[in-house]
Amino acid sequence: MADQPTPLFHLAFPVSDLDETLTFYRDVLGCDTGRSSDKWIDFDFWGHQVVAHLSPEEAGKSSMNDVDGHAVPAKHFGLILEWEQWEELAERLEEEDVDFIIEPYVRFEGKPGEQATMFFKDPSGNALEFKAFRNKDQIFAT
Repeated sequence: MADQPTPLFHLAFPVSDLDETLTFYRDVLGCDTGRSSDKWIDFDFWGHQVVAHLSPEEAGKSSMNDVDGHAVPAKHFGLILEWEQWEELAERLEEEDVDFIIEPYVRFEGKPGEQATMFFKDPSGNALEFKAFRNKDQIFAT
C-alpha cells in the first residue's frame, strides 16, 4: 500500500445549528465550503471532506477519559498538521478567543513521539484535536 496515494477521509458529524457551524468552520478554522442544504454543509477540512449534519439531539455528546492527566473527550476528530501549521492554527484560535478543552502544549518533549496537541469544541460541542509531530516517522512510536 506504500505505493498508493494516501486516501482522503470522509466524516459526517451532528451539529445543533448550521449557521454557527458555518461561521466556525469557515471563518475560524478557515475551511472552504462545498455543497449544502438546509440540513447539512460540506467542508474542505484540509483536503478531506467533513459534513456537518443538522441533528441537535446528537450533537456534542461524549464521555471523558483521563490521558496524561487531562480529561480528553472520548469522541473527537481532527488532524495531524505540520508543526508550523499547528502553531499558526493555535495562534488563530487564541486570537478568536476559542475556549480550549486542553490548551495547546507539547507532549513527550524530547522523547519519541514528541507532539504538540490542543483540544477545543465547535459551537455544537463536538470536540476537535489538532496535533503535530516533531518527526512524523514517530506518529506510532511506543
